[in-house]
This record gives sequence, structure tokens and C-alpha cells, in this order.
Amino acid sequence: MGLIAVRLDAETEAHLADIVAHEKTDKSELIRRLINARWLSLQADQTLVARMGGHPQHLLQGADPNLSERSNRKKAIAARLQAQADRESTEQKSEVTTIES
Repeated sequence: MGLIAVRLDAETEAHLADIVAHEKTDKSELIRRLINARWLSLQADQTLVARMGGHPQHLLQGADPNLSERSNRKKAIAARLQAQADRESTEQKSEVTTIES
């Protein structure tokens, strides 16, 4: 764990002492929590995907560049689901034909 020395003016030091007394913690823990809270607030400005490290590259390969628009994504998802339903229907028909034969 690193050690950092911070110079505080008298007013800021008094504020720190008041907060420490109110929070019933020590200075180090309070400062760790404040830094973590600030870091999380900075992360909130990022999208969920950015916080998770970005899009996996294999998902973007061959993807339609217009999928960033919701209506285009909905159409692409609908087409994919319809194709899947068609495949499953075809498989079921071939199973029925095989059983009847």
C-alpha cells in the first residue's frame, strides 16, 4: 500500500476532522472512500460498454455499420429470429417426415 503525504490548510484540516468525527472512521479510510466515490462518478460518464472494456472485436467483424440506430438493430434482430424460427420449423418437418416413413 502506498503512502501519500498531503498538505492541508487549517480550514481543510478542520473540515477533515469534522467529517472523520461524524463518519466515525479514520482519515485514511475516509480518504479512500472519497477517492473511490469520485472515481466511480467519473466512470458514470462512460457507457456501460466502455466501463466493461469496449466491444469485443469479434462481435464487430462483418457487422452492419448502421446497427447503431435502434430501428436498424430491431430489423436485424427480427430477421435473425425469423431465420432461426424458419430453420427450427424445417427441422421439425423433416423429423415428422422421417418418422412417417
